[in-house]
Order: sequence, then structure tokens, then C-alpha cells
Amino acid sequence: MSPAPTKPVWSWPDALDALAAAPDHHTLIMENERVRIIQTRILPGQVVPLHTHCWPAVAFIGSWSDFVRRDPDGTVTLDTRLGADYPMINAPFWQEPLTPHSVENVGDTEFQAVQVELKENPDDSTRIR
Repeated sequence: MSPAPTKPVWSWPDALDALAAAPDHHTLIMENERVRIIQTRILPGQVVPLHTHCWPAVAFIGSWSDFVRRDPDGTVTLDTRLGADYPMINAPFWQEPLTPHSVENVGDTEFQAVQVELKENPDDSTRIR
């Protein structure tokens, strides 16, 4: 019998996990020892508090709105208004673990996504440090 999966080596406290730090914007849909499925909803003008996502995920955008992601110091790390391509709605895409960040919906519609976080990682060399 193999040991239970563990989170990658992670230097941020569990209190920054998306479900704990930003419960108004993240909802647990399902969880077991291999995956955790989270729904994210951000209404126009809302700012999601500082939080993390410690596992890689397959994500699906349900509805799009432009957003700005900032690091803990407030530095902009992503502004989707500056990108040339928008993601396809309901098309899966890969998302690496996300270190502490906040998100502001700067568009005029709701941003909605579902992330299927993968708790198991067969290659320990890819774990976040």
C-alpha cells in the first residue's frame, strides 16, 4: 500500500490556502486523496484576498472577465487586458501551483472557473519550493 499523498514542499501556511483565505470566492466541489475540485467566482469590481493554490490543476473557465493578479507586495504579475488571446470557455488548460496572490476583477462580467487540483505528483523534481 502506498503512503497517502502529501502537499508539495510549500513554504506558505495553510491559512493562505484558497479555501481558507478567500472562502467568499472559492467553493469546494469535491475532494479525495488524489484531487480537489474548487470553483472560483469573482464578481465585477471584487478583489479576492491574498491566497495560494499549492497543487497543479487542470482548469476550465466558465465565464470570462479581465482581471489583475498581484503578488503580496501589490506588484502586478498579470493583467489580462494586456494579453492578445483570451482563453476558450470550457476548454481545459494546465495551471501550475500559484504562490501568494490576490485577484481583482477589472471587467464588467463575473469571472468563473473550476480547477481540478492534482494532489499526486509522480515526479518529485517538479514540486514547488
